[in-house]
Amino acid sequence: MDIQLIIDYLSVLSVNNNREWYHANKEDFKKANAEFEEFLQALILEIGKFDSSILHNNPKDLTFKIVRDTRFSHDKSPYNPAFRAHIASKGKLPVPVGYYLMIKPGNQSFLGGGLFADMFKDATTMVRDYIVENGEEWEKIIHEPEFEKYFTVQGTALKNVPSGYEKEHPQAEYLKYKSWYLEYPLKDEELKDAKTFLVKAAEVFRIMKPFNDYLNKALVGFQMPTR
Repeated sequence: MDIQLIIDYLSVLSVNNNREWYHANKEDFKKANAEFEEFLQALILEIGKFDSSILHNNPKDLTFKIVRDTRFSHDKSPYNPAFRAHIASKGKLPVPVGYYLMIKPGNQSFLGGGLFADMFKDATTMVRDYIVENGEEWEKIIHEPEFEKYFTVQGTALKNVPSGYEKEHPQAEYLKYKSWYLEYPLKDEELKDAKTFLVKAAEVFRIMKPFNDYLNKALVGFQMPTR
């Protein structure tokens, strides 16, 4: 596992973000991608020690393409200079929620989890309804000292509590959210030693797991929209 090779490749890609360079250096991409998949396999085994639901995954099925969809973007750069993966019981689907990894040079890497659901209204409603009924469990999870050391719940939020929910509910602030997710930022130097980073990533995800479990209980029965 050579994460420095990944960082080096992505750093050069970010400076040469064009199709000509990418295709001329396709072998370098393949080498970096192979290193990423090797790291993912090791990470799956580490996460599997506390969450066996993800052990069946193949790393190749968990990664996201670096090719960008530029149709509706002002930024027409064809590639996203980042390697990304989502590890969950159903692979890289956003639900059930799982463990997200992004390696991106320039201290933009992070470990993440939770629900990115702004576009899934049904999922948002299911989580809000679950928080209404299970507020004490929510508070216990997010105020666990170890959790607070690493995370603050993030997400797009409305200005007011949505209609149909009590404005004075103890978790009213979290009922405003449309997504509930976590991010643990990483500096480039934290990735240099793959084995050290592997241990760190697994530990962060272990601490995150009760939060993910809570959301997944809320999302039982959720169906991904069909295109």
